[in-house]
Amino acid sequence: MIAKNKINFFQETILQWFAINEREFRWRNPAITEYQIVISEVLLQRTKAETVSKFYDRFLIDFPDWHSLAHADLNKIENYLIPIGLFRQRAKRLQNLAKYMVENGSHFPNDRTLLEKIPFMGQYIANAVELLIHKKNSPLLDVNMARVLERYFGPRKLSDIRYDPYLQKLAYRIVNHSQSKEINWGIIDFAALICKSHTPLCSKCSLSINCKYFIQFANKFVT
Repeated sequence: MIAKNKINFFQETILQWFAINEREFRWRNPAITEYQIVISEVLLQRTKAETVSKFYDRFLIDFPDWHSLAHADLNKIENYLIPIGLFRQRAKRLQNLAKYMVENGSHFPNDRTLLEKIPFMGQYIANAVELLIHKKNSPLLDVNMARVLERYFGPRKLSDIRYDPYLQKLAYRIVNHSQSKEINWGIIDFAALICKSHTPLCSKCSLSINCKYFIQFANKFVT
């Protein structure tokens, strides 16, 4: 069991850090459409935000809605996705998602079971829809969020984060907050700028005082 006060400290610290250090991306504009939200999350899966930002605007010009994407030449979609890898597989799955949305009134169901039946709607994208469209407190749990949570609170048991009960429960506790979206984005940005995979900037980390990873390897970061 993780104490509630440690959860609260983590939430408050991330929110304070995010208020000062938030990265600016087109898909974080509150005025964007549901289509633009989901497209951004699909493109961001296993891909750096900076990579997606280089072609995101052009992608939306060529494919401004589900209908245009559903009827696009598949090679044209693939050309956009080359920088993020698995471009043929992703392009096909993305177009299948677009076709489904056109056929079903471009509506994302509120029911989780129905949501997960949509093509390309794995756990991460489904959580993003719940968080950003249905305004539910769902975590954008990927390897980056997992890294921050595990370093601070302790490691998971299972290799696949989708099925690890400890990490899943912890992630939901962390984002169970009135500012759930900001906490999610804050952790994502914190992972990119401070709690990096190979060279974490622990000397600049406002969480280090209670961080299990820092405490374990403290001597390594003393300069």
